[in-house]
Amino acid sequence: MIRAMNRRTFLETTTISAATLLTNKFSWAAAVHKINKVGVQLYTVRDEMKADFNGTIAKVAAIGYKEVEFAGYFGRTPQQVRAVIDEHGLTAPSTHVQYDELDEKFPSVIEASQTIGLKYIVCPWIPEDLRKSPDIWKQASEKFNHCGEQTKKAGIQFAYHNHWFEFLPVEGKLPYDTLLAECDPNLVKMEMDLCWITVAGSDPIKYFNQYPGRFPLVHVKDMKRMPEVSAAGGQNFGDSLKDMTSVGDGIIDWKRIFTYSEKAGIKHYIVEHDKPAQPFESITASYVYLSKLTW
Repeated sequence: MIRAMNRRTFLETTTISAATLLTNKFSWAAAVHKINKVGVQLYTVRDEMKADFNGTIAKVAAIGYKEVEFAGYFGRTPQQVRAVIDEHGLTAPSTHVQYDELDEKFPSVIEASQTIGLKYIVCPWIPEDLRKSPDIWKQASEKFNHCGEQTKKAGIQFAYHNHWFEFLPVEGKLPYDTLLAECDPNLVKMEMDLCWITVAGSDPIKYFNQYPGRFPLVHVKDMKRMPEVSAAGGQNFGDSLKDMTSVGDGIIDWKRIFTYSEKAGIKHYIVEHDKPAQPFESITASYVYLSKLTW
């Protein structure tokens, strides 16, 4: 009788252990994450867009991209823009709108964005001449909040995209910290450029932990080495461009960063290369890497 009981106990224990192992296996599998829709900032192929707008969009879709972020429409109407992305099975979650378009021109920007079907309007940077003003970051925060109020009524989210200079101290404080403190988190989100914040020597994970959910979009681009940066810098970004490379070909630890995607609130992963020698080859390599990346 004791033998039988031991055998029964053994079988029950074995069954429970096997079930536990199976559960753990599937729990591990469920924990693996990847990017479902890889996007691309069309600034990367701006010269190609200027020469052949429709053909460039077609090539981007053929690579496998599902989302595009605009940086200008090259003379096309919002209706024409919407037609070409629909034709190629793409969606455009966002567009970049320059700082000087956020005042009198902004209502027409919102109207165009609604026609195209955008979910985010992003200010990509503040020009260097304006950044010389000591109060610019508070002024910008006020402007961004006002823009956010307008876009919210239209069902669109306003956001700001960083470079490196927001992480260099101005009178003892980081401009990026000022923006996060002064901007209403419901009205203004952040499109974090994961490359530029890294180049500046800051850690995106620090911000993800401190401001969870405020980063629905990220720019994904890579560097072969970290260049030196300064508070100055025009649209060419100095010598740092020669170190930029396709995603996965550089030194940025993407798995480490994307492990915090859920906490950050990331919904859109947008590839960018500011000045690639071979634009289509660059965005193809980035797409291949990111479409296979798991964390």
